[in-house]
Amino acid sequence: MSRIAVLSATASAALLIGWPLISAVRAADYGQMGQTFPIIEADLLTTIETKLRTLEANGGIERLQREMQEQAVASVRRPKRVDGMTPAITKREWLFDPSIVTEDDIVDAKGNLIAARGTRVNPLDMVQLSQALVFIDGDNAAELAWAVKTWSDVRAKIIFVSGSPFDAMKPWQRRFYFDQGGTLTGKFGIRHTPAVVSAAGANLKISEFPLPSAPVAPVGGGKIS
Repeated sequence: MSRIAVLSATASAALLIGWPLISAVRAADYGQMGQTFPIIEADLLTTIETKLRTLEANGGIERLQREMQEQAVASVRRPKRVDGMTPAITKREWLFDPSIVTEDDIVDAKGNLIAARGTRVNPLDMVQLSQALVFIDGDNAAELAWAVKTWSDVRAKIIFVSGSPFDAMKPWQRRFYFDQGGTLTGKFGIRHTPAVVSAAGANLKISEFPLPSAPVAPVGGGKIS
């Protein structure tokens, strides 16, 4: 067998069994192929320190701190609106099963087993939803007025998907909440407001329904006795 044939056979065998073909390949030094340049690495810490000292000297650090504080306050007062939410134009209702399958054993403070791993657990079997969850667009005057006049503090939690809960608290004299990041609406599959989540036996009933679009201003603070 010729040398070429031997090398080809060796290479084929190496590829088939997944081994690197080392013995058939020889490393060689081909010399310098072109002009080379030294690698220049800047002292990053020195650069950062210099910039910080410059900012400190011209008041830049205080300005940045003030801007960050203002942005933090603004994000709390008016969180980012939940994406994809629109006013309801048709009524829609469905049931939601809140059951979960435990990933680990659940034990109490004394180590007693409550639910073994892999058990299907429905939280509503242990604790009922005592208040409805009412999701609205807080920037929509009609939705806000409807929610406050229909649902008292005792009967429901009013949750914004847009708008400022803090700004609405004073004129309406009640507490409001916000669905940060669309966590709840995403879990329940809500895409339109107003929407109401209420208890329905072992399930939750979710309803979306349209309202008249005419805005209604708060009357007497909108407080419900």
